[in-house]
Amino acid sequence: MTEAPTHNTILSKQTQLEDQTPALRPYGFSEYIGQSSVVSRLQLMIQAAQARKEGLEHVLFHGPPGLGKTSLAYVVGHELKVRVVVTSGPALERTGDLAAILTQLKARDILFIDEIHRLSRGVEEMLYPAMEDYRVDLIIGQGPMAKTTSIPLQRYTLIGATTRAGLMTAPLRDRFGAAFRLNFYDTEALSNIVLKSATRLKMDLTSDGAEVIASRSRGTPRIANRLVRRVRDYGHVHKITSIDEEVAKLALDLFEVDTYGCDPMDRTILSTLIQKFSGGPVGIETLASALSEDVGTLEDYYEPYLIQLGFIKRTPRGRVATEQAYSYLGMAYEQSEHPTLL
Repeated sequence: MTEAPTHNTILSKQTQLEDQTPALRPYGFSEYIGQSSVVSRLQLMIQAAQARKEGLEHVLFHGPPGLGKTSLAYVVGHELKVRVVVTSGPALERTGDLAAILTQLKARDILFIDEIHRLSRGVEEMLYPAMEDYRVDLIIGQGPMAKTTSIPLQRYTLIGATTRAGLMTAPLRDRFGAAFRLNFYDTEALSNIVLKSATRLKMDLTSDGAEVIASRSRGTPRIANRLVRRVRDYGHVHKITSIDEEVAKLALDLFEVDTYGCDPMDRTILSTLIQKFSGGPVGIETLASALSEDVGTLEDYYEPYLIQLGFIKRTPRGRVATEQAYSYLGMAYEQSEHPTLL
């Protein structure tokens, strides 16, 4: 029989992942780059809570993946000087998992739940009194002998993060005191993040090299940090001590990340849309099936950036490739059903 996941198992998966790579997360607001509007409002809330000697209200972060929602939760914990307990919606499979975590939280601790929209119905309903009244309601026993017991909780702070805020139920969303949307980064902010990460990785990277990496990072810090590591690998293998613009371009070209920040999967999506579906319109489920890809991955990871580039449009009838997409792939844009290669 498969052993049930323990409390430590539920909380340790993220920690194990963090331990395998150099820490590139910012420690406080002084190191956090970008999202100035979100940061200024968070700082105000934190200062007000500290002045009243209270815990921070529950906070929700939402937006595309890789923009720093988890990092921001750690920053808030650092600024408040409290412990941050990290878990995720899929990891909390049973109400007992959540109850075990909540009852061990101390006053003003932060519980961070990533992908909170993926909580099961029972776990989510247990969160309602835990967020509003700081109590956990447990049913002990079965049948006529069953009794409901309420366990009081310390006044903690829940920080939720989601890439799909629209999938959250209204009762859960409304229990957060504040909700902040994180947006894509511009090249200047990403260049600063890349330079800071390079310093932590003990990597000699010029400002021109950092700008090349930033311009191909899809406006996303997580991707920027991943590309920094790949460029570093290229430098080590070719014994290049200083990474400049030329070396950064060679490295990213090797990994098939072009000047738009598009990778092979982006190009496959566009070519499939144009060649198999005559440029659309086509439903996202049909497109995902043709690509053998998960619908959620297309909607959350690939599609937002392709829309931002102007390569795809959403219409009531489905996704449509734009004239810019044809030009990008080197195809002639025609109003006929079948485009021709240039």
